[in-house]
Amino acid sequence: MANEAGVRLSEWKIKDAAALAETINNEKVTANLRDGIPFPYTEKDGEEFINKTLSAEKDTQYGFSITFEGKVIGSIGVYRRENVHRLTAEIGYYIGEPYWGKGIITDAIKQMCEYVFKNTDIVRIFATPYSHNKASCRALEKAGFQLEGVMRCEAIKNGKMLDSMMYALIKPALI
Repeated sequence: MANEAGVRLSEWKIKDAAALAETINNEKVTANLRDGIPFPYTEKDGEEFINKTLSAEKDTQYGFSITFEGKVIGSIGVYRRENVHRLTAEIGYYIGEPYWGKGIITDAIKQMCEYVFKNTDIVRIFATPYSHNKASCRALEKAGFQLEGVMRCEAIKNGKMLDSMMYALIKPALI
């Protein structure tokens, strides 16, 4: 998947582990992610993540590298929920700091949602960025997501209670 701006979503390859480690091994990046990501992040961590993504049960998650000008600069994934929420999925993403503010993540979000809506039965994709992460909120809005609400004191990160924003995108055919 690619667009005219050169943002491409690609299948992960084990050789991408070094670029992945370089991209995520930045406290400014990990400050906006969940705690399951180690810091410092090593190439071995990257290999484990890529193997886990590639071996995931079919139709439970969709994960791709984000590339720009031929270089892996981030990650994006959609993770299906279960039971009565089985047609809903959560999107997560990040890109390296040198690529912030260039519209790249917005393009990646649009491509990912288009792919999921076209190739799966998922009808709702949501994201819950921390409220202080204005850039992520804005990227979601530019990608067509709507703010559904604020979840107060919803997360704890680096010892601080944080509010999260609930954004969602509904499959266009249903609106």
